[in-house]
Amino acid sequence: MPLKSYTHSPQSGQPPKSMVVLLHGLGANGQDLIDLARYWEHDLPDTVFVSPDAPFPCDMVPMGYQWFSLQSWSPQSILEGVENATPFLNDFVDRMAEHYGIDDSKIALMGFSQGCMMSLYAGPRRKNKIAGVLGYSGALVGAESLNAAGVHKIPIHLIHGDMDMVVPVMAYYDAKTKLESARFEVSGGIARGLPHSIDEEGIRSGGAFLKRVLLA
Repeated sequence: MPLKSYTHSPQSGQPPKSMVVLLHGLGANGQDLIDLARYWEHDLPDTVFVSPDAPFPCDMVPMGYQWFSLQSWSPQSILEGVENATPFLNDFVDRMAEHYGIDDSKIALMGFSQGCMMSLYAGPRRKNKIAGVLGYSGALVGAESLNAAGVHKIPIHLIHGDMDMVVPVMAYYDAKTKLESARFEVSGGIARGLPHSIDEEGIRSGGAFLKRVLLA
């Protein structure tokens, strides 16, 4: 079944030339991130922003959705969950790309928390190379296969608060180290005093990254 999604059309009013797919965190839905488009549309006037609901009802809160369960935080359980959800995400991206007539090279994935974990896994492993991944407050899953055949070394921009008590900031350092060891270009940095959230500077930094990779 296609994922329900929310859309922010290009500011220019013209057919989109690029697309940003926004992936929410555990227990949220597609509405949670779609308003970020208002901050980025000025620099990306010909970009359509789409934000799907994750495919599964959240098993930890009565409302909202999840890409995978976090009842267990074991690496194997999380990897299996991400692998299970990736076909749903790829199908959604494929449908949206076909609908708008957008090439993969003009698609970026942006994710927060669990959505960041999905973006970092699915983005480099898309059949065709995408423009890049913007990730907030997440973690890297499946690092052991980053050098496998078919993994694209796309630009990645990571932002993480040093006061994050949900996904500790060590996840940022782990992701950066392993991605760079696999020859990915990694930008971004640590947001001082920021908990599990996205702040104004993070929005600005992320927007600059999206502009760079989508308008290249």
